[in-house]
Amino acid sequence: MYPEELVAPMRTQLTESGFEEFKTADQVIDHLSDHKGTTLLVINSVCGCAAGTARPGVIHSLNVSEKKPDHLATVFAGVDMEATAKAREFTLPFPPSSPSVALFKDGELVHFVERHHIEGRSAEMIANHLVEVYKELC
Repeated sequence: MYPEELVAPMRTQLTESGFEEFKTADQVIDHLSDHKGTTLLVINSVCGCAAGTARPGVIHSLNVSEKKPDHLATVFAGVDMEATAKAREFTLPFPPSSPSVALFKDGELVHFVERHHIEGRSAEMIANHLVEVYKELC
């Protein structure tokens, strides 16, 4: 588990952009079970691709897209273990991946961006991809 003082700025990057943090499994369950509307869930991470492209790409996508998810949420892999484990149950059949980005519609997973789709791509590429996803699914 990473120390809070290390991850605090990484958490803040998303929460200052309107993301609600889920730190417990119950929070994840309460939000995604029988949920109406769309939720963008970011499985955050301390890795370089989270800092360099995933978080900036997600934030940029929300800033430039006309269509947006109804709700924004995040769990932090390697920190909020219980919440992350529960979130990953909701992203099955995809294997655990962090960072990653999941879009849920009415509680069902409708799109998932795995780490291997983030690595080696720019924040702009990730943002452009997500904007197209929002157009289609939100």
